[in-house]
Amino acid sequence: MIAPTMVMPPFHKILVAVDFSGFAAEAVRVAAGLSKLCDAPLTLVHVYQLPIYPLPPEGMIFPPPEVLAEQQAGIDRELARAAAEATAAGAVAVTTTVRQGPPAEEIVELARADGYDLICMGTHGRTGIKHILLGSVAEQVVRRAPCAVLTIRPSASGG
Repeated sequence: MIAPTMVMPPFHKILVAVDFSGFAAEAVRVAAGLSKLCDAPLTLVHVYQLPIYPLPPEGMIFPPPEVLAEQQAGIDRELARAAAEATAAGAVAVTTTVRQGPPAEEIVELARADGYDLICMGTHGRTGIKHILLGSVAEQVVRRAPCAVLTIRPSASGG
């Protein structure tokens, strides 16, 4: 009997969205395996939004520079840890980037602008009222992405 062969499109550039959750860590592991299999460089992207508080009339309060610097240092530490995990899992040429803005919009724009052919990301698997209230970045990316999107669902053990 001849063994069936798996036909998979070659991925040349893989983008992994990370929010530092367990779901994202699993997406990094899966993407690292694909990176190794396809000999494709891997980019980890973290997108955040500044906490801005509206102040009437038509004003805003931004966090002080020290708070922003501390936040950036934390992001840099977590991205370095995720990159080390991806490298240990066999990923090829791991790089990281940080973007600020609406997460789905920034992920899609980065994939489009830099020619990624796969986006890999975790999904929290929310349903019902949590999904309605919190939405789904993964769902928005799937709907608008210029390339294939691989979503990693939480495991039965809770991810």
